[in-house]
Amino acid sequence: MPGPAIILAAIWYNQGDIMGRGEEHLEFTPVIARELGLKERQVQGAVDLLDGGNTIPFIARYRKEATGELDENDLRGIAERLEYLRHLDSRQSEVLRLIAEQGKLTEELAVQVRGAKTLQEVEDLYRPYRQKRRTRATVAKEKGLEPLALWLLSQLPSARPQEEAEYYLNPDLGVGRVEDALQGAVDIIAEIMSDDAAVRKKMRERTQSLGDIAAVAKKTEERSPYEMYYDFREPVRRIPPHRVLALNRGEKEGVLSVKIEAPVEEMLAVLERVYVKGGPASEYVARAAEDAYRRLIAPSIEREVRSELSEQAEEQAIKVFAANLRQLLLQPPLRGKTVLGLDPGFRTGCKWAVVTDTGKLLNVGVIYPHPPHNKRSEAKRVLAEAIAEFGVGIVAIGNGTASRETEEVVAELIREKRLAVEYILVSEAGASVYSASKLAAEEFPDFDLSLRSAVSIARRLQDPLAELVKIEPKAVGVGQYQHDVQPKRLEESLSGVVESCVNTVGVDLNTASVSLLQYVAGLKATVAKNIVAWREEHGKFRRRQELKKIPRLGEQTFVQCAGFIRLPEGEYPLENTPVHPESYDLAENILGKAGFLPGDLVCRPREVRTALSVLRPESLAQEFGAGLPTVKDIVEALQRPGRDPREDLPRPLLRRDVTHPEDLREGMVLEGTVRNIVDFGAFVDIGVKNDGLVHISQMAQKYIKHPMEVLSVGDIVKVRVIGLDPGRGRISLSLKDV
Repeated sequence: MPGPAIILAAIWYNQGDIMGRGEEHLEFTPVIARELGLKERQVQGAVDLLDGGNTIPFIARYRKEATGELDENDLRGIAERLEYLRHLDSRQSEVLRLIAEQGKLTEELAVQVRGAKTLQEVEDLYRPYRQKRRTRATVAKEKGLEPLALWLLSQLPSARPQEEAEYYLNPDLGVGRVEDALQGAVDIIAEIMSDDAAVRKKMRERTQSLGDIAAVAKKTEERSPYEMYYDFREPVRRIPPHRVLALNRGEKEGVLSVKIEAPVEEMLAVLERVYVKGGPASEYVARAAEDAYRRLIAPSIEREVRSELSEQAEEQAIKVFAANLRQLLLQPPLRGKTVLGLDPGFRTGCKWAVVTDTGKLLNVGVIYPHPPHNKRSEAKRVLAEAIAEFGVGIVAIGNGTASRETEEVVAELIREKRLAVEYILVSEAGASVYSASKLAAEEFPDFDLSLRSAVSIARRLQDPLAELVKIEPKAVGVGQYQHDVQPKRLEESLSGVVESCVNTVGVDLNTASVSLLQYVAGLKATVAKNIVAWREEHGKFRRRQELKKIPRLGEQTFVQCAGFIRLPEGEYPLENTPVHPESYDLAENILGKAGFLPGDLVCRPREVRTALSVLRPESLAQEFGAGLPTVKDIVEALQRPGRDPREDLPRPLLRRDVTHPEDLREGMVLEGTVRNIVDFGAFVDIGVKNDGLVHISQMAQKYIKHPMEVLSVGDIVKVRVIGLDPGRGRISLSLKDV
């Protein structure tokens, strides 16, 4: 029958399981607030809204009073931490239940489990009670040697191990000699040590602080991208995330052998300080300690430390990818230009497509300027005719295979014909993914896959956001080691970025594709399809309220999405602004205070802007009984109706001539576009075949922790050439002294 302590713990556990479960986030609020450096009321407001089914973009934009103006990053941090803590709470309850069912739950253990701050701590505490596969220790226990193990572990001063072991001899169970009994007892003691949560925590901490991660090549004579890791060693505490992922990939591909090495003597000293007390039995306890570390603890801790390193590295890779993706999606659109998109190729030719300034396809074709066809003159003639016929203003060239050769053809054509045309290299990452997608087949059912990609290249220059949302986020090519991270976590993070970007810009309800609409706050793919179907059947939307006619779009969904929908040609001018329908009355009152009506936003925008600029938001908020953040947002929206926030960003770098690699010299200063940012630097397109690398050490005169402190994807920068390696096609650049 369980003792009083176990019964008390079980009662305490059951009460804890019953009491407070519906309001468990209340106890999480101070924890999250402290960890994220926020106020408890801000966190509480955010949690209540998230639990109420509100989306993060909606909360960030339209519920600022409730959260103290938390931005999307803060809200996502709260949501992620809340999910972890709830999972931790659930796992604690599950572990307590499982231990209680075994009749082994003590009050002390229950307090330890409930007090655990991480899932790892909970699992360490549960480890001795988890069902195990047959081990040397379980076999020894089956032979009746557990009492001998506990007796040895007590290390009595008067102990006589050899004599005590004789009491446990049992040939029928395979214990025919004293040495067999003592070895079985040592196996049991080793497992006890291995299952000690406090010891494991110390071992893990020491491995992280004192251990090295080491790698060697499996075949040193083979060339590979991992040559710098063929004889590699770096302290665990200092290795940067990108090197962790590189080692993981090299190991996965069978090129490297990777392991964690910790100072064995230091680790054994930890065990011996805890368990070895002296006396005749201590030699067996010491033997068990060495066996416990080498056979049980070290391999397990190595897996845990490597798993933690990989998890941290993946999180950093996802963070970098997400930041790059956001910057890419928010690149300014090139409006008002007819664009000719070129998808370069050698044997299969260069596919071209002309689209209007609204993205409507005008014509497509294929030219063959490169080997093996070498129809260069004919290719230039075809391009010149298309440029003249459709009034092309910009040529967008995909940056894949044969891109630089195609760039030379376009540059020659511009020079020879003296055309008032510019060109730009556009990342074609994901174009092939789009071309083969169901969406592309629906848009262009009569076109070959390669022709569809030319259309995508042209459109992504005109409106990067509208076009790139058609592509799976991880395929857009602005990450580091994105193929080495957990797909689900990557997808969640990148989808959040796309959702944020779409809602930051807003969506024209009458032109947006299903791909774009499904990222609007509150909308799902099915509802987005229903919106497009309704639009095709009934014509353009005139009011936001018409969304309520859409199947499966209820009041809650309307509240979430309405503010992010735009109607440039709608009946009511406020519907081409970020003003939410719930605040129309407030917006009209503010306009009235300035002496205007909503219609004046279209007819007299400058006058409205001037009049609103002299009003004090604090006074307006007090007069109309509204929150100050909401009033400020409304005033800003009314001053710039129909504004696209991307318009404030610098335009892409357009070119009229080509730079050849052989023209480069150390010391040259060039202008280029930042294409990708990674932990160790940034890749910059300077108009030659390969992008140049600006190492993090060449970005600023002062020390910086990460390239993103200095650069963003899409930035136009001046760089100096500081190194050339033609053999490997590498160009080293610097931002210093330019």
